[in-house]
Amino acid sequence: MKLFQRLLVAPAALGLISPIAANATEINLNEISNYSDVESIELANSFDSDQPNKSLLLAGGEGLADTDSYDGGFSETTTASFSADFAIGSVNGKGITSTVTDGDETVQAIYGFQIDLNSSFTGEDSLDISIDAGNAAVNAAGDQTGPLAEFDLNGGGDGLVVDGVSYTFPLGDKTTVIVGDNTDGSALFNLACVYGGPSNTLDDCGAPMAGITGGGVALGASYDIGAGFTTAVGFQFVETGIATEGNADQYAFNLAYTADNYGVSYTYAAYENGATHTDSYNALNGYYTLDNGLSISAGYEVGALQNASSDEADETLAYFVGVDSEFGPGTIGAAYGTYGLQTEASNSIPDRMMYEVYYSYEVNDGMTITPLVYSVEGESATDEDETGIMVKTSFSF
Repeated sequence: MKLFQRLLVAPAALGLISPIAANATEINLNEISNYSDVESIELANSFDSDQPNKSLLLAGGEGLADTDSYDGGFSETTTASFSADFAIGSVNGKGITSTVTDGDETVQAIYGFQIDLNSSFTGEDSLDISIDAGNAAVNAAGDQTGPLAEFDLNGGGDGLVVDGVSYTFPLGDKTTVIVGDNTDGSALFNLACVYGGPSNTLDDCGAPMAGITGGGVALGASYDIGAGFTTAVGFQFVETGIATEGNADQYAFNLAYTADNYGVSYTYAAYENGATHTDSYNALNGYYTLDNGLSISAGYEVGALQNASSDEADETLAYFVGVDSEFGPGTIGAAYGTYGLQTEASNSIPDRMMYEVYYSYEVNDGMTITPLVYSVEGESATDEDETGIMVKTSFSF
C-alpha cells in the first residue's frame, strides 16, 4: 500500500474506533470475534515498521504460528505435550538391616514432570526434545533408589533439565535412521512384547540388557524387510570418545517378525568392558493375543561376561512372563520374572523372583490412575522379602 493510501486508511480507522470507545457498554464481544479474519487493514506496518502484524497462536500444547516469522511462537509443525505423575506408597521390608528399619518403609510420595517437544521439517522426519523434572531419589549413576523406584519417575531435582535430544528421518522407503544424545540406541528396535505393566523391573520383558539404553551419543537404523519382518541396529557411545578403544561403547542387533495377533524377536547386544573384553547378551521375546483380548508376553535372556573374575561367575540370566487384558473401564495385568539381571556366583545363578499385579484405568482423557502391588524375594534366606503397595496418578495435557 502506498504512503498516500495508508494516510487515508489511518484516519478512517480512527473514525471507526472513536464511536466504539464512546459506546463501550454496548459492545457485543461475540460479534467482534466475527471480524477476526479481516486482513485488509495493516496498522502495525502502516509506516514501514518492522514489527510483524500477523498474530502468533499458542494453545492446547500446540504451537501454531500463522506467519513466516516464528519470533515469539512455535512453528506450525511444532507440538508440545506435557505430562505430570504423582506417586504415593510404601514398601514393607525395603531398607531393612537385620531387625532395624532404615526408613524406607515409611509412606512416601514423589512427582515427575515432563515436556516433550516435537517438530518436523519435511513431514516425514522428527526432531524430539525431552525436558523434565522430578524429586525421585537417584544415586550417582542416575538409578532410582527410593521405595517408589519401580514407578521410574523423573528424578534429579525441581529444576527443568534437557533429558534427551534426537532426530529421526527416513532414508528411502524402507529405512529409518535416528541420531541423538542421551537417548537409546535401541529406540528403533521391535521388541516383541505387549505387556503394559508399570514397574521398572518387569517392563523390560525379560531382556534388561539386550535393549541398549546407556545414554550418551546414540545412533540407530531400522529396515522394513517386508512380509512382517523388520531388522535394526543400534550404537551407544561415550560423548568424550566416540568409538574409541577402551571406552564403554555398546552396540546391538534386532530381528523381529510381527503378524496380526503375535510377534517374535531376537536381540543381540555387546557391551565393551575395557580395551580387550566384551560382554554379550542374547534375548528372545514373543507375545500372543487371544481373540478375547488377553495378551501373553514372555522373554528370556542369557549373557556371557568376558571380564568376569572366574569361570564360575561369567554367566547372567533373566526371564519374564506377563499377561494383561481389558477389564471393566481399564486394563488389568500380572507378571513374574527374575528381579532384573541375575549374575552367576560360585557356579550357580541366583533365582531371585519378582511378582506383580496392576490395574490401570482412565478417569478421563487426560488422567489415568494405576495401583500396583508387587513382591520381591529376599537376596538370601536371612534377607526379608519386599512387598510394595503404591498408586500412580498420571496427567497428560
